[in-house]
Amino acid sequence: MYEHRSGLYEGYTKRHGLKKLVYYEEYSSTEDAIQREKQLKGWRRAKKNALIEKLNPAWEELMPYQ
Repeated sequence: MYEHRSGLYEGYTKRHGLKKLVYYEEYSSTEDAIQREKQLKGWRRAKKNALIEKLNPAWEELMPYQ
């Protein structure tokens, strides 16, 4: 989260100024996580929003600033 919030690396989160974590999934392997990320990236915004709202309807910050 520190890397995302501080903009250390070029990419989507830095380009769009995203800082708030409202959804995450855990995986035991990097390969599984990458496969899921690619799947989610193929979804339309409405489907992603529905996934977030199912588990975090208020879009609350899940990783508060420290």
